[in-house]
Amino acid sequence: MKRPNTPFQNAPVALYLLSAVVVVVLIVLPFVVASEAEFAGADEAGSEAVVSIAPDYDPTWIQSIWEPPSGETESMLFALQAAVGGILIGYFFGYKRGQGRTVKRS
Repeated sequence: MKRPNTPFQNAPVALYLLSAVVVVVLIVLPFVVASEAEFAGADEAGSEAVVSIAPDYDPTWIQSIWEPPSGETESMLFALQAAVGGILIGYFFGYKRGQGRTVKRS
């Protein structure tokens, strides 16, 4: 059985290289344009917003259950969490795509 041609099967290699260059430029461009800017996390921005709204707020009523021994451990756990989430999302989309192909063949 011959497979139908898709638009991406005949795309030239130059198109893929151009796409890769565009992605790299879009990633690097903010760091070049705003080289003096501070790229702080959302936690810090949230804390600053709370202080500006309620200066007398005392956040000491809540404490962490466990604090990682170092910043590297915290980064590793965050990366592990992101990887597991990515794997689960990828599995879900792959499973649904496989279901769609099974239904079409029947």
